[in-house]
Amino acid sequence: MAQETKPDNSAKNQRDRAGETKTSGDQSNSSEDTKVTADIRRAIVKDSSLTMAAKNVKVITAGGIVPRRGPVNSAEEKTKIEQLAAAAANGAKIDNQLEIKESH
Repeated sequence: MAQETKPDNSAKNQRDRAGETKTSGDQSNSSEDTKVTADIRRAIVKDSSLTMAAKNVKVITAGGIVPRRGPVNSAEEKTKIEQLAAAAANGAKIDNQLEIKESH
């Protein structure tokens, strides 16, 4: 039986701890920001063409800026989430930090 090598996420974990990227703890509690996050999240989850990986991307709104982070399976999913977020963002600035998963 071949031994599987577990993925090494050390660099991404270190990046997140460095404070340079937004994490869920950075979500603003202002009513405008929470509404934008909820609207974008609803639009993403409602879209049946997206995979579970795409539906699990991070959506964080703080100060009217919406970074979206996480892996998606294809460039098409990345574009689709970009379109859904722009339509639901109600004028908030979209910061696309989605990454296309590498296939092994």
